[in-house]
Amino acid sequence: MGNKRFKKITGQIHLYLGLVSGIIVLIVSLTGCFWVFQEEFTQLIEGERKVQIENKPFISPEKAKQIAQEVFPEKQVHGTVYGHSSDPLEVIFYEVEPEFYQSVFLNPYSGEVLEIKNHRSGFFWFVLKGHLYLWLPKAIGTELTRYGTMVFVILLITGIILWWPKNKKGRKQRMQFLWKSSTRWRRKNFDLHSILGFYISSLALIIAFSGLVMAFDWVYFVTYKTWGGDKTPQFLIPNNLTQSPEADTREPAINFLFAKLVEEYPEYESFELHYPHADSSSIYVEISSQSGVYYNSDYRFFDQYTLEEIETPGIYGKYNRASIADKVMRMNYDIHVGAIGGLPGKIIAFFISLLAASLPITGFLLWWGRNKKSKISLNSEVNEPKRSRPLMQKV
Repeated sequence: MGNKRFKKITGQIHLYLGLVSGIIVLIVSLTGCFWVFQEEFTQLIEGERKVQIENKPFISPEKAKQIAQEVFPEKQVHGTVYGHSSDPLEVIFYEVEPEFYQSVFLNPYSGEVLEIKNHRSGFFWFVLKGHLYLWLPKAIGTELTRYGTMVFVILLITGIILWWPKNKKGRKQRMQFLWKSSTRWRRKNFDLHSILGFYISSLALIIAFSGLVMAFDWVYFVTYKTWGGDKTPQFLIPNNLTQSPEADTREPAINFLFAKLVEEYPEYESFELHYPHADSSSIYVEISSQSGVYYNSDYRFFDQYTLEEIETPGIYGKYNRASIADKVMRMNYDIHVGAIGGLPGKIIAFFISLLAASLPITGFLLWWGRNKKSKISLNSEVNEPKRSRPLMQKV
């Protein structure tokens, strides 16, 4: 197949896939822009939650669970987040079906209920619904978003192929805006689509692919194995080591876990303790050492009766024991939102998503402009007055 024919076929693929998926790419990219800074804006809008420091110990996890359970007696407590002396306790309720995700904030010293927050409401929940399933019924929207993201990856690759010039001189012209006062809007639109598309393509590919890793189990698995992973690429909570003791009246072991962890992690950011939901389940704790990122958290599992530590066969354990493949998969979400690079990384992710949102618009205008031009050209030929034979002979 010749280069000219190959580019023609690539152009057709790029055109038709772009027309089909344009609205999906636009919505997912724009909502992605907003979601990048959702933590910062949420904190700005809601303010910092703080309590008066007291010379008292924190209430126990079981006490926190008991108090919060009175607010939602029919719902299941997912876990409790312990912060520092001036931070309230956050007791999290989460259920998949029907979806329920709310938090009860408590005074860590008295257990007083300070606030109830519904995580499935407000502006950023609206944004997330658009990003995940386009505000459509979940079963339909999720599939459109997943495959729309896959198509976007193909569009980026085909776009690079179409952009790539034959020679060095052409490459230079396609890497900068050479606009004059006489440059028409069609040329400007073409440059916005092709030049901006080229500059963001590599980072947009990374962000889009990280979305595919979260969207498709097979992409997740293949990516992990490609990096040389040899564990089970899942979050696995190991079973408890000991059996349920009969008529055990001792204080639950989970109540002693916070003090144990503070000794091991004096520089902690937060501890999220998760309650076992059966006698055979272990306790698991997510230990955050850095605000705003998740990849380097430690996940540790303990026997609910003895607090003996249990190893997990999954990739989510202690971060310093994780292999390269484990770390890559754990970084995936932070890569997707740019948090892996701190505030500069989020700013970059914001602008990449914003420019990606412009590509379906400039691409459609490019197609529409050419289509309109072709029709005008055709109409001109049809409506052109026929000349007499002598004039034709004269010409």
